[in-house]
Amino acid sequence: MPENRKPSVMLVDDEAMILTTIRTLLTVEADYEICTFTDPLAAVKHLDGNAVDIVVSDYMMPGLTGIEFLAESKRLQPEATRVLLTGHADKGSAIKAINEVGLFQYLEKPWDNDQLLLVIQQGLERSQLLRELRERISELDVAHSTLKSSQARLLKAFL
Repeated sequence: MPENRKPSVMLVDDEAMILTTIRTLLTVEADYEICTFTDPLAAVKHLDGNAVDIVVSDYMMPGLTGIEFLAESKRLQPEATRVLLTGHADKGSAIKAINEVGLFQYLEKPWDNDQLLLVIQQGLERSQLLRELRERISELDVAHSTLKSSQARLLKAFL
């Protein structure tokens, strides 16, 4: 993440009061760029053109379930951390989400504010590490190509 860019948090829940509550908590406790959506389809459109570091989604929403939405978010922004927030204590859904969308964390409503803040902070750190890893791999690919080219020129010079 560039030094001047704030970490970006996307919140998706069909209940506006939940979004307001979490947005207020994050605004008071941290300095994040926060975008909220009550419509998961609108959130998918936003993901298509805007970088997001972490996505926190409700499980039960009209239009798309949280798992379907998080699957789309993974497709569009694979390095963004995905968190599922649900009022339904369904371990089967949690396991499905972990397996299908690479879920980072599963939190039940009502959530503990300190736990939510910790999960978001850890998720942001995870996203940053994944981006740095991708950059390093890209640098290594360039260095490897340069080395292969140099080797080929040396062999050609001596043959």
